[in-house]
Amino acid sequence: MNSQKVMKEGVLEKRSNGLLQLWKTKRCVLTEDGLRLHGRRRASDGTLGFSAAAKELRFERMAAVDCVEHKRGLIYFTIVMAGGREIDFRCRQDGTAWNAEIALALVRFKNLLAVRHRAHPGSAEEGGC
Repeated sequence: MNSQKVMKEGVLEKRSNGLLQLWKTKRCVLTEDGLRLHGRRRASDGTLGFSAAAKELRFERMAAVDCVEHKRGLIYFTIVMAGGREIDFRCRQDGTAWNAEIALALVRFKNLLAVRHRAHPGSAEEGGC
């Protein structure tokens, strides 16, 4: 996901997997290949910023964007990964919602894969040449 076109960039909150399930602020970059999450970190001078390192949620491993709920000016949604793992997010209800942008990008990605697969039906994945 290095040189992909950026479709949306901004801040989301991700629910942690820990016992307390705290909401952690992430700088997110949505591209044609998936979603990059940059965590918060404190610089050596004490200022708060975002890490250059990112966790990648690639569309090839995503199954769906699910479970959308609106509460107190926030949108809560879940990204379901191919293995069944669920990752919860929330964002403000400003402009175009992140869940809609991610869902549309996921559909575009899956459609592109289907078109490529139809164009090359004898791919190595199916045991062809």
